[in-house]
Amino acid sequence: MINFRLLRHLYLFSVVAEELHFRRAAARLGMSQPPLTEQIQVLEAALKVRLFERSSKGVQLTPEGAAILPAVKKLVFQMDRVEVSVQEALRGRGRMLTIGAITTAMASPLPAVIEQLKAEVPDASISVIEIDSAEALLALDEGVIDVAFARIEGDAGQGVQARPLRTERLGVALPAWHPLAARKTIALRELADEEFIMFPRAVSPSFFDGIVAACRAHGFTPRILHESRSVTSQIAMVGCSQGIALVPLGLQELGGERVAIKPLKEQVDVVTIAVAWSARTRDPMVERIVAIAAALGAGGGARKSVARK
Repeated sequence: MINFRLLRHLYLFSVVAEELHFRRAAARLGMSQPPLTEQIQVLEAALKVRLFERSSKGVQLTPEGAAILPAVKKLVFQMDRVEVSVQEALRGRGRMLTIGAITTAMASPLPAVIEQLKAEVPDASISVIEIDSAEALLALDEGVIDVAFARIEGDAGQGVQARPLRTERLGVALPAWHPLAARKTIALRELADEEFIMFPRAVSPSFFDGIVAACRAHGFTPRILHESRSVTSQIAMVGCSQGIALVPLGLQELGGERVAIKPLKEQVDVVTIAVAWSARTRDPMVERIVAIAAALGAGGGARKSVARK
């Protein structure tokens, strides 16, 4: 039997864990703080662990709280998906199709893919969630998502089919005031003394390793000052004068007035977007999304692949 009270308490825990502030979490939940605190205490008593520590620095997750948070987030997402699916069924629509996408893909090509799918299947129910490329394979394997738009390449026999949609040349994003920003092209070796903003390797192994390998081939290892989980936030941090970043050259329009994105003299190419799906799926809607994405992205043939974002 489903314990709905426990599910409610776990949902409250996930919100407090995201906010790390009881008052903000209570406001977000539309309730006062004392009942929220009380229900978290009930959950702690039921689980026989402390989930949060309070200190002068604020609220922090305990090791036990941090350990269960990923599973709780997954559970909350699945329950939300059930609720949406029920509502769609009541409207007479089919099942909800869930797409996981990195932020770059949400800018392009995903909007065009969804627009064309909706034109072909007006009643299609689609949910888009943000996901790291490194999470894509597991999410596909566990059925959390139906399709992924992420940086995916290589072959690890993971039962995932992937079709590259876009391979782009890298450029360097610099603050507009930087002396190199006036140059037409920049050599990698000229960045040896710069401080880099990069993905955490766990988020995008192939992107991270490709950049490090390219830098080492030109005589230096990049000094990573900041880490950011998306290309768009990397560019924003460059605009805040926090360092430089190697990003797809096609994102030059995101630079604005504060960031210059210049071509590298050396040609360093990366797979920026691929569409991926479980090899076990026989869902016609998934197959149609893949076909639309391939047509829009002029992608190559599908192959067994592993996420290395």
